[in-house]
Amino acid sequence: MIGLNLAALQVVVPLIGAPLCTLFGRGARAWVLSTALTWCAFAISIALLVEVLCCGTISYVMGGWLAPWGIEYRVDYLSALVLLLITGVASAVMPFAYHSVISEVSREKHRLFYTAYLLTFAGLLGMVITGDAFNAFVFMEIASLSAYVLIGLGRNRRALYASFQYLVLGTIGATFFLIGVGLLYMLTGTLNMVDLSERLSGQHDNRVLFAAFSFLVVGLSLKLALFPLHLWLPNSYAYAPSIVTVLLAATGTKVAVYLLLRFGFTVLQVNQHHELLSIIDLLLPLALIGMFAGSIVAIYQTDIKRLLAYSSISQIGYILLGIALASERGLIGAIVHVFNHGVMKAGLFVAVGAIALHAGGSSVNNLAGLGKRMPLTMAAFTVCALSLIGIPGTVGFISKWYLVLAALETGTTRGIIAAIGVISASLVAIIYVWRLVEVAYFTNPSNVEASVTEASWPTLLSLWILAGSCLVFGLATDLTVGVSRLAARMLLGIS
Repeated sequence: MIGLNLAALQVVVPLIGAPLCTLFGRGARAWVLSTALTWCAFAISIALLVEVLCCGTISYVMGGWLAPWGIEYRVDYLSALVLLLITGVASAVMPFAYHSVISEVSREKHRLFYTAYLLTFAGLLGMVITGDAFNAFVFMEIASLSAYVLIGLGRNRRALYASFQYLVLGTIGATFFLIGVGLLYMLTGTLNMVDLSERLSGQHDNRVLFAAFSFLVVGLSLKLALFPLHLWLPNSYAYAPSIVTVLLAATGTKVAVYLLLRFGFTVLQVNQHHELLSIIDLLLPLALIGMFAGSIVAIYQTDIKRLLAYSSISQIGYILLGIALASERGLIGAIVHVFNHGVMKAGLFVAVGAIALHAGGSSVNNLAGLGKRMPLTMAAFTVCALSLIGIPGTVGFISKWYLVLAALETGTTRGIIAAIGVISASLVAIIYVWRLVEVAYFTNPSNVEASVTEASWPTLLSLWILAGSCLVFGLATDLTVGVSRLAARMLLGIS
């Protein structure tokens, strides 16, 4: 019973908190309220994960209305891990958020900022926990609309352009997703995902179903920034306030990946049907191209935020490669990388935010000499950057190891190419990572003001929680790999 109520509270807590920020969140009270609610959501996600590992899938029926009439909240191995990622990252970065918002958002907009922040947070959690296909779309729009506001609140006027660009492309993606859901409803008369899966069994030669899945894949590919549908991402990450960039980079695209896994393997069971699996197969070449294109473009960026944005496009390629392999080990690698990339990229963007606040900007040139002037910040940045490469002992190594093994175990030319692609793209990442490290530690700090000092302790607290997680989850893999294995077997229907 406790687990059931917690499933409802996971979304309700931040959703109720949003209007409270508007009403009572003057000054620092909005930050205090947001922090308390975020930490509460994190505690709930931990409890849900423990409950799922102990007792299995949690199902909460809203208002007592059973499927297909009512809305169900459902927490299984996959959703529990993604909920932990979202709430964990959001909780870890709240100390950093205080200084970020003060420095990058106009004072009169602070209440609006935290209101939109909690709405985005609630929307992301809702997309993960809901067991209703249309409800997933509703939460997607809640998260997206509030994210457009958050991006547009940046002091840089180009933030408005980035927000508008994201709005246009995000709306197209959401429209494609909604059309796919509508076609599924037309075929089955239900929106409950479990009910959909049961009613669609044996209909996989239906051309309407093929079209529905195609719309879903295209719509979600726009949301997760799969190459070449990534055009909204670099500007959104570069011009949004730093705390917004952290949230979007660590969780936004990962939730879209979650929905792709949920609809592809839970609802439609693509691994059992050749016709639908052919759509997933198309993701492999796009993933490989994205892995290299993102890393190569990142090499030539002069702004660290844009560099890391193109790095994210590359890392999304790794995740989609694991999904395209459609094997147990491939899904393990993809799910683990969803979690690991969220942690490492959150740490990197917190560090960049600290650099921008203390060194006067996020240009690569602003890194000069910061290895000595901001040693704790740059040490954490380096740890997270090494995770991007996949150095043993960091989280990046674990997921890439599983992806290489999954590719090789196929025993096909396609798998060998995929394995070589993972290794080669990681080697390319060394170039832009080393470029940043070289500037920070081995470049004359003549262009850095003498007044530059170490980041504040709240920022360092957020930063080192995330950097430490890159090391902890890179060495102790029982949680991430163990839960991911259970989730992969569940998605593939392996008992």
